[in-house]
Amino acid sequence: MTKVTSLPADDVTCGWFHLSQPRKPKPHHVGNKNARWVIVGAGFTGLAAARQLALNFPDEEIVLIEAQEVGFGSSGRNAGFAIDLPHDIGADDYIGDLDTANISLKLNLTGQTMLKTLVEQHRIDCHLRPSGKYQAAVEDRGVAVLEAYRRGLDKLGQPYEMIRGEDLPGHIGTAFYRQALFTPGTALIQPAALVKGLADSLPANVTLYEHTAITDVQYGEKTVLTHRSGRIVADKLLLTNNAFGARFGFLQGTMLPIFTYASLTRPLTADEQARLGGKEFWGLIPADPFGTTLRRTHDNRILVRNSFSYNPDGRSNPKYLERFVSRHRESFERRFPMLPDVAFDYTWGGSLAIARNHQGYFGELAPNVYGALCCNGLGVTRGTVTGALLADWLTGQRNELIDFLLASPGPNRNPPQPFLSVGVNANLLWGQRRAGMEA
Repeated sequence: MTKVTSLPADDVTCGWFHLSQPRKPKPHHVGNKNARWVIVGAGFTGLAAARQLALNFPDEEIVLIEAQEVGFGSSGRNAGFAIDLPHDIGADDYIGDLDTANISLKLNLTGQTMLKTLVEQHRIDCHLRPSGKYQAAVEDRGVAVLEAYRRGLDKLGQPYEMIRGEDLPGHIGTAFYRQALFTPGTALIQPAALVKGLADSLPANVTLYEHTAITDVQYGEKTVLTHRSGRIVADKLLLTNNAFGARFGFLQGTMLPIFTYASLTRPLTADEQARLGGKEFWGLIPADPFGTTLRRTHDNRILVRNSFSYNPDGRSNPKYLERFVSRHRESFERRFPMLPDVAFDYTWGGSLAIARNHQGYFGELAPNVYGALCCNGLGVTRGTVTGALLADWLTGQRNELIDFLLASPGPNRNPPQPFLSVGVNANLLWGQRRAGMEA
């Protein structure tokens, strides 16, 4: 018997969740149930796996289990970038090996296309727009990153536009940045709205249980999942719960639950919109990975995301919200001095599953137990495509994308505690300080 020692527990202040269309959660599971296919984790990966299994096995029931409410967890807490391009921060030109980069591009584009198709087919109101993204720099080191990435995009044959600082106010309003690299292929979304819409449009043979946190697991010929109100027996179990997969006994000591934090302002008034200028809907990521991400949303709010914490149990910690909201305010005021009285309506945290070698896991974890885990911050597109491809692989399908994922070495092992926590926290602190004005 494996006891699940830590259960998801996110803060209740996620702006995306509260501003998205309310939905009635599906009931939690009660009693005993047997099913051939059971999936744990109803984020982007689990929803995609459930949908694809249901299409591959239309006469079979697919059981999807979510510990919290759909849209409330990590998939509904990101900055809302459905990114198409690879971005290998370990490579000099941020592209690295060309063959690997091309496969990564195909994976991301496949996931993006899946989401666009589902949004259109089911009329999901998630404000998806093919707006592209800006990657912007303030300091010399950030400008060098943009130049390196431009060389990589040339090698990959992908379009971009390099924008000078004096021209940026016409795009994003603020004159804060010295330079930006614009790539047109990113789609911007309201993530919680998308996740809710995906859940409410699942095929009829998917049974979704929300607020059903698994507390114990017994592996064997069949897997027995126990929760406070009963148990579910699975012939085949799929884990799509990212870093919490380690709590189920797999990939222990490999994935790092890293939280990042965001604040969302009140809507800008007509006068404030005029003072800001620029386009009415855009997204910007920093040249430095520890810098600040920005969004201008469909309802004229500004999102500011920066700051990181290492939460080994994968659960939210209120002390970080109190600490980081002041950083968000400082970052906002530096970038938008023309908006002096715009308050934040929401501040929240959300977790990423990160591996030190930036590799995910795809395939068999144990007999009749499978996983698509560790999205390394690309959960929107990469989670979607790996969930769907895992379902296809389980039907016996093979293609170059599945073969690429199966060949991955997976997340590498971390040093033991307490050295791990000391090292991760020191790296996060150093990275955030090194970001300088990019933060």
